[in-house]
Amino acid sequence: MKNLLLLIAVLISVMAGAQDKFAYRIFDKNGVQVDYTSMLKNLAEADIVLFGELHNNAIAHWLEYEVSNDLSERRKVILGAEMFEADNQEPLDRYLKGEIDQEAFDTLARLWSNYSTDYAPLVELAKKKELDFVATNIPRSYAGKVHKGGFEALDSLSKDEKKWIAPLPITFDPELPTYKEILVMLGDHATPELVKAQALKDATMAHFILANYKKKHLFIHYNGR
Repeated sequence: MKNLLLLIAVLISVMAGAQDKFAYRIFDKNGVQVDYTSMLKNLAEADIVLFGELHNNAIAHWLEYEVSNDLSERRKVILGAEMFEADNQEPLDRYLKGEIDQEAFDTLARLWSNYSTDYAPLVELAKKKELDFVATNIPRSYAGKVHKGGFEALDSLSKDEKKWIAPLPITFDPELPTYKEILVMLGDHATPELVKAQALKDATMAHFILANYKKKHLFIHYNGR
């Protein structure tokens, strides 16, 4: 595969009294400001794009839609998101195919509370353009099991239930900087099991991205914090 690109939308607050009021600015990994067209050109050359968002940030969600729509004009695109749990793939597929309406989709899938404003536009884009949309995240009940009992808690899952997570055992490195940061950030509320639950989420998302990637396609995955 070509290089995996990480799209980071760096959002800058409008400075009081500034003549030009920018809603956002984009910087590359070296901190150099780039324009939207140049960014899009680089993203279009990738196999997989990870769009890291700030949850509930309106500008980030708007950019997710714009980038996805524009890239779909240049490449064959597959969409995927951590906001959809893997065992909800069936109702997501049925909605995209027009087999169920929005009300039924709301009932059958465990949608985030901000779905209608922040993620529905992406799903509707996939529906309109007949794009695959992959539910990549672990079922939240599985994450809860690991949070309480560690990886050993997954032994209680049946073979069918395990198809919604990355193949076990997963590779887990508690020394990764991000996992250490979680422990520091959450302080007394953090436990090693919480980090293991996050690691299982990460492994599962990576698993379903790779499992659903198609040659000569661009896979755009939405994740964040």
